[in-house]
Amino acid sequence: MNRVIVLGSPGAGKSTFSRALAEITGLPLYHLDMIWHRPDRTNVSREEFDRKLAEILRYDRWIIDGNYNRTIPVRLEKCDTVFLMDFPVEVCLEGAAERVGKKRPDMPWVEQELDAEFEQFIRDFPKDFLPNIREQLAQCGKKVTVFHSRDEADEYLASAGKNCIPCETYRTDKGIKKYENEKKKAP
Repeated sequence: MNRVIVLGSPGAGKSTFSRALAEITGLPLYHLDMIWHRPDRTNVSREEFDRKLAEILRYDRWIIDGNYNRTIPVRLEKCDTVFLMDFPVEVCLEGAAERVGKKRPDMPWVEQELDAEFEQFIRDFPKDFLPNIREQLAQCGKKVTVFHSRDEADEYLASAGKNCIPCETYRTDKGIKKYENEKKKAP
C-alpha cells in the first residue's frame, strides 16, 4: 500500500480515516478540499486543480482524500489501494453536522452551518454518485476495501498497525473512535 485513495459521501469520515491511516503508514496525506478551496471560500481554477493533482500523482507514495468525481478515473489509474466509506445517509448527515463550528485540517475554513444544499447533496449521494463510483471500482483491478460502518473502519485501523492505539473516543454511543499512531519513546 503506497498510493491510496479514500472515497465516500461527505460526512462519512474520509478525512478522519485518512489522517489515521497516514499516521499508521507514514504516507503523505493530501486532502482534495484543501487543493480546490481557498480560505476565502472561492475555488481555484479547474486547470490549477488538475495541475496540482497531477503533481501529487507523480509521487511514489500518497493518500488522497476526497471524491471529486471527474478525477476518480485518473486517481484509480495511479493508485494501488482504494477505501470506500459506504455508510448510511443518516451517519453521514450526523458526521457533517458534528463538524460544524470546528477547525479541520482538511478544510481551509470553519463551516458555520450545515446548509440545505449541502445536506441535500449528502442525501442524494447514494443515488447520484455511489453507483458510478461502485462501477468504476468494480472495473479498476485495484485492491478495494469497502466499509459499511464506522466500526468496520475503526477495526481496520486497529489491525493495520500494531502501534495504532485509540487516543480519543468521541460519540461513543455510535462506536466512533479516532486513532493516532502513538510514538514510542526511547528510555
